[in-house]
Amino acid sequence: MTVTTEVRPATTRPATRKRRTVSRRQRPLWMLTPGGVLMVVVILVPLAVALLVSLLDLDQYTLREWTGAPFIGLDNYVEAVTDTPLPHAIWISVGYSVLVTVATLPIGLAAALATQQRFRGRALVRSAFLVPYVLPAFVVGTVWRTILQPSGPVNAILGEQHLWLNGPLSYWALVVVQLWTSWPLVYLLALSGLQGIDGEVHEAAALDGAGWWMKLRYVIFPYLRGVLGLGLVISFLHNLNNFTLPYVLFGVPAPHDVEVLPVLTYVESFQNFRFGLSAAMAVLSLLLVSIPLALYLRAVRLNRDES
Repeated sequence: MTVTTEVRPATTRPATRKRRTVSRRQRPLWMLTPGGVLMVVVILVPLAVALLVSLLDLDQYTLREWTGAPFIGLDNYVEAVTDTPLPHAIWISVGYSVLVTVATLPIGLAAALATQQRFRGRALVRSAFLVPYVLPAFVVGTVWRTILQPSGPVNAILGEQHLWLNGPLSYWALVVVQLWTSWPLVYLLALSGLQGIDGEVHEAAALDGAGWWMKLRYVIFPYLRGVLGLGLVISFLHNLNNFTLPYVLFGVPAPHDVEVLPVLTYVESFQNFRFGLSAAMAVLSLLLVSIPLALYLRAVRLNRDES
């Protein structure tokens, strides 16, 4: 009896595995396509249009045929720096943003430490701390405008008629209101960082006899350094770009002491109809915002390389 053996062709499983591996590597790129298209449409295209408009002499007379507006190069940037209150607006915006950002750190950290341990009504207190942050800026500006007006509750309590909304005190009114609405962000980030610290770390510090300051400096701060750094950067950028609160609080035209950069850009665009000039101011504000963001990303990269 003859036994015949069928010779089967060599299996092609390695080739199939190779094709499958290649498709798996390409799959994340296909998944990033919708986000990439959205980023191009929402970010890159408006940025390119703003750069183009900033190089044109675009106003209410040339807006109808804006593609044929006269090309003037960098004249809008030169005018923004030399012939407008832009340097003063940048100084006011950066100054009050730094003050508010620095003041939010101890307030937010103290609130996070106070609500870390369990106590009766902790959920209610945590929710109350987040109210200033979740309220719309328009509502916050309207309420504080009512409080700080000459016949408002603040002057009634103090017994004097201070001009909080128009005068030398308007700057500090802006700082106080912005601080009231900004500190819960640092509080929320610090609280999330505290929840990530292992309980054994606190127990080891207690066994070593560390006091509250030593524990705060050598145990809590190292764990919260990255979280607090991110919170400070976000808070600074939010304060620097905040338009709604100063606009609602002081109106337009704003007092000279609180003429921040976003409000000045709005006035040049929608009141003076200098669209090319306002686009140049917007581009300069974008460059201003990119500085602290670049410094933060650089610090994160150096910290990652060291670790």
